[in-house]
Amino acid sequence: MKGMRFFQSVQSKIIIIYVLLILMAMQLIGVYFVRTMERSFIDNFTSSLNTQADLLAGFSKRYLTEGQDAGPSAEAKKSNAELNEIVKLFNISDAEIQIIDANGIVLTTSVSSKASLIGQKSTQAEVVSALQGIKDIESVMVDSDGHRRKVVAQPVSEGAKVLGAVYIVASMESLYGTMNRINKIFLSGTGIALAFTVLLGIVLAHTITNPIKEITRQASAMADGNFSQQVSVKGPDEIGQLGNAFNHMTNRLKEALSLNEEEREKLSSVLANINDGVIATNDQGTVILANRKAKQMLQPASDDMTDRSIWDVLGLEEGHIGQYVQGEHQIATIEIPNEEEGDFVTLRVVFTPIHRRGIGITGTIAMLQDITEQEQLENARREFVANVSHELRTPLTTIKSYLEALDDGALEDRALSHRFVGVMRNESERMIRLVNDLLHLSRLDSRKGLVSKVPTNVLDMLEEVADRFSFQLDQKEISIQIEVAHDINEIMLDRDQIDQVLDNLVSNAIKYTPEGGAITIRASRTNKDWLEISVQDNGIGIPKKDLARIFDRFYRVDKARSRNMGGTGLGLSIAREIVKAHGGTISLDSELNQGTRVSFALPIPPLEGEAV
Repeated sequence: MKGMRFFQSVQSKIIIIYVLLILMAMQLIGVYFVRTMERSFIDNFTSSLNTQADLLAGFSKRYLTEGQDAGPSAEAKKSNAELNEIVKLFNISDAEIQIIDANGIVLTTSVSSKASLIGQKSTQAEVVSALQGIKDIESVMVDSDGHRRKVVAQPVSEGAKVLGAVYIVASMESLYGTMNRINKIFLSGTGIALAFTVLLGIVLAHTITNPIKEITRQASAMADGNFSQQVSVKGPDEIGQLGNAFNHMTNRLKEALSLNEEEREKLSSVLANINDGVIATNDQGTVILANRKAKQMLQPASDDMTDRSIWDVLGLEEGHIGQYVQGEHQIATIEIPNEEEGDFVTLRVVFTPIHRRGIGITGTIAMLQDITEQEQLENARREFVANVSHELRTPLTTIKSYLEALDDGALEDRALSHRFVGVMRNESERMIRLVNDLLHLSRLDSRKGLVSKVPTNVLDMLEEVADRFSFQLDQKEISIQIEVAHDINEIMLDRDQIDQVLDNLVSNAIKYTPEGGAITIRASRTNKDWLEISVQDNGIGIPKKDLARIFDRFYRVDKARSRNMGGTGLGLSIAREIVKAHGGTISLDSELNQGTRVSFALPIPPLEGEAV
């Protein structure tokens, strides 16, 4: 495997390519050099043989001429002996020299072992051609030993007359031996050159691949999130330019990731602190992200939302989710049980599909908004409108019916008409009280009911309240007791508005306390800076189920009885708003058939000129 990896590396490819290029170049040069050298050696060898054959032909011309003139005489033998001496002078290594007369008879030979050929006719084709006057005859022959020999034949002529021929057969083995030695030297040089080439290729490949390896290591480090390292640039070449470009890319990526991380932190902070719940899903509807608010809204309905389907988390039908995601409805309303308060939390869910170019919808963002208070306010508004309409309709219907009765003839009956007018007057006053209460509440809600605080003696204020209701108290034989702590004298408050609160509380106590009952008004300090005033009776009390809504507008425990007593159902609401405008709190405790205690606490501001 390591060997395969080596051959797959850029370094090995560069080395192999470099070595192959050098090897091919050296082979081409070697083949050309060897072929050229071989041709040169052979040509020089042949030229040397031809030169010696020409010289020998020139020396032997006189002897061949004398031999032909003398015939087979002693003079001819002498001439042949002299030719033999001349042939021996031309001592060519590993060669045979023959002098042949015009008849093709071998006159002499340089090889003593072939002396038997003297006097015999030569049948060599080269000799035949030379005797015909053809010059520079040459050929190559291979003897029985496999040795290559060069054959050269030159005619010996005088003018147009051919006197004989010179025949030389020289061995070429020394020439080819020299060629083989040169080839071996060349191969050795090639091997040494290839070794140096491999070393140089390794060095060259290292100079190219080392920066690439460094860039690869840096890329791996970047993939692991390490952007602190830089690629070392060692030159202005292409590798150096690549290193500079990579370092620039590293810095830009580092900046981009830092910016992305900063944006992610901002997004995480926004998601963590946003007042709306956020749930993100993938294209399969599986929850992949939910912020803290969403978990709080859906707890304990869903302990862990991640990897769960969104319809399971939200309690919706699976088939309907597709409609919301595709944008057909986009908004859904769900209710989550609130175990702490024993009721339900109403949530509005707004679905927004996530689109990716070329792919389509890849997920969904669901925004959860708690609209419980909004729904309660809307229900309260509807109930308020219905209550006002009902409260106005009843007296208006009464007035209309009495007017119709008067118009039908009851006006002629003085006693009856007087009673009808009295009823209509009472109903009109009731409507006026209702409208005044609504206007008062409106001013308090819009903060237009300014609090004008003046120094007020608490004991005097409570005694005046008792005096205002003395007639009603005497009628029902109800006793009233006022208890003011000794450390309470004058405090700063809006006398008119607090009188209105006390009048409402004492009026309610008188209404719902039977004859012979008792009412107690107490004033005390709960601590140094707070005044608490309470109105307690021993009347019919209020059921526990109604205590939570007793301060709501138009809320009555016994609607028919309260209406008959002239109440509008706004008294306690106005009292609560006045107390809140003073920065205080109001509460009510009651036991059915045991009585009711309403208390409100006000902060005690310093009197004018008093040290704070």
